[in-house]
Amino acid sequence: MRVGVFGGTFDPVHSGHLILAEQGREQGRLDEVWFVPAPHPPQKDVNAVTRFEQRVEMLALALAGNPAFRINELEKERSGPSFTVDTLAELHRRHADHEFFLLIGSDTLNDLPLWHEPIRVLELAGLLVMTRPDNPALTADQLREKLHLPANVPVRLEKIETPQIDISSRDLRRRAAAGRSLRYFLPRAVECYIHDKRLYRADTPPHPPVASPLRVC
Repeated sequence: MRVGVFGGTFDPVHSGHLILAEQGREQGRLDEVWFVPAPHPPQKDVNAVTRFEQRVEMLALALAGNPAFRINELEKERSGPSFTVDTLAELHRRHADHEFFLLIGSDTLNDLPLWHEPIRVLELAGLLVMTRPDNPALTADQLREKLHLPANVPVRLEKIETPQIDISSRDLRRRAAAGRSLRYFLPRAVECYIHDKRLYRADTPPHPPVASPLRVC
């Protein structure tokens, strides 16, 4: 299978994530897109991130009804920071017959030379790059030059055209904390979950106990 790997914190997952994943699936000719939530994002304070289990539950609500979208929780088994290269290596170990493609934005692609083991990332996955007019993506030749890649290392890079949807999880957390509307920024089921669990509220600790079942309102 051709599988798209969409990693992130998803705190919370929103409509922008889903549209990007669907356009990656369609234009990248993918059989499935696997959402891989990171339990310990290396660039974030772990105590400021919503519980992994709750972010997975929000993803499950958001992806319901789309058989091409799946959640892969392999990173919850790993201690320490979640690096993309480790995730891709483990996916290859578990699914040796699959071909993997990393779904990333053009801004992320331009930072790829700063990643942990970027050359190994390119060996393990093709790149499906969501372009942004305000942040043009590197070409395959430019990326090869920046990484000083030897000729025997392929650069499989394809650009995906997507609508420009300026939604960020950070902004949604701020909206929720201020009691502002989240309607249409994310699936209704996720909006209800955030309300029911009182997520992102100033009076709610970042890791509240999970007690009530999922509810779709």
